[in-house]
Amino acid sequence: MPGDKITVLYVDDEENNLFSFKATFRIKYHVLTALSGDEALKILENNHVHLVITDQRMPEMTGVEFLEIVLERFPDPMRVLLTGYADMSAVVDAVNKGKIFHYLAKPWNEEELDMTINRAYEKYLEKAELKTLNEKLELSNDQLEFLLRQKLLS
Repeated sequence: MPGDKITVLYVDDEENNLFSFKATFRIKYHVLTALSGDEALKILENNHVHLVITDQRMPEMTGVEFLEIVLERFPDPMRVLLTGYADMSAVVDAVNKGKIFHYLAKPWNEEELDMTINRAYEKYLEKAELKTLNEKLELSNDQLEFLLRQKLLS
């Protein structure tokens, strides 16, 4: 991970929004950008990403549709939905289908978005730690079962 920064993938079909996001957050975070859901999926295949932020209204694939695919193929990154429209059905879909961490209205507020990124990263770390602990527990259980079988056979 470049310089141990939080890696954020920002997806928006408006290039000006991508430039603005990158200009605002590039010093604090490792920022990746994509103009479409398809482009973002390619980036996710080749990069370790902690947080995905996507606009809802994009051609070809909405933010919710994109986040559903992300959840299925790349379940680890936290997901945030941005929309410039008061589209509550999109927000409900994002929560139910895309399992988003947070929803923010566009235009985004720099301080609010920065706090959201940090809270999402904290949640990402908690999930990663829990996953590691579960894997260790599963390994310990397998070892105990093996030892128990060995003892029963002897």
